Amino acid sequence: MLRVPGSEKDLLTVKAQGGDVRIIYSPLDAVKLARQNPDKKIVFFAVGFETTAPANAMSVWQAAQLGLKNYSILCSHVLVPPAMEAILSSPENRVQGFLAAGHVCTVMGYEEYIPLAVKYHVPIVVTGFEPVDILQGIFMTLQQLEKSISVVENQYSRAVRREGNRPAQELIHRIFQVTDRSWRGIGKIPNSGYRVRDEYAVFDAENVFDVAAIRTRESPLCIAGQVMRGLKKPFDCSAFGTKCTPEHPLGAPMVSSEGACAAYFHYGKMNR
Repeated sequence: MLRVPGSEKDLLTVKAQGGDVRIIYSPLDAVKLARQNPDKKIVFFAVGFETTAPANAMSVWQAAQLGLKNYSILCSHVLVPPAMEAILSSPENRVQGFLAAGHVCTVMGYEEYIPLAVKYHVPIVVTGFEPVDILQGIFMTLQQLEKSISVVENQYSRAVRREGNRPAQELIHRIFQVTDRSWRGIGKIPNSGYRVRDEYAVFDAENVFDVAAIRTRESPLCIAGQVMRGLKKPFDCSAFGTKCTPEHPLGAPMVSSEGACAAYFHYGKMNR
């Protein structure tokens, strides 16, 4: 997240300019920092899919139990099923199958995906992250496409249960509530994110620092949304490999090493 471009700069630049930006291993480390530095306001950047939501919710719950007044989170959580439906419901959709992220489903289960498979006639396979997991997930998806069936299958059964992790879900729903969320490159998707509940507003950085109105300005050169929806390839972008590189990314698919643009940049053999 240090290299994700904001409206003016990224966090790595802020750190290089002397800002107190720290990388930690757990949101509970941020709570510990707040306890150790009562004269400073500690803000944790709570970002990610449903995967990281339980730990981030736990940090708020623990801060509340400790009565901390100097801890807050900037909640930027996004939810997978609404984004999948936004893609599938688009008239331009070209996606024919999904490998559902195993880490998300470990927390949330895969019951929410079943109506999507039925409604949009699309195979969905919950998949792990080892190379053999990915290959088997692709194989299972292709089998469904060849048989013209559309169901949810669980390749990652060693870690994922249909109902997910109920205690983790309960903690999430205690601290967060569902809200609309703007996705970079795609736009606003209804009910596709979390925000801190009003009962815990004192731990919501948007409320504490009154920054909710700030909006990032995306580069007009970036076609990240079309890449993520499968409408265009990374090399179709005029900025790819020139103005947009992993060192100086313009959009999310180039920021992450798992992103399509970064993968094409590092491993693509195709000439533009």
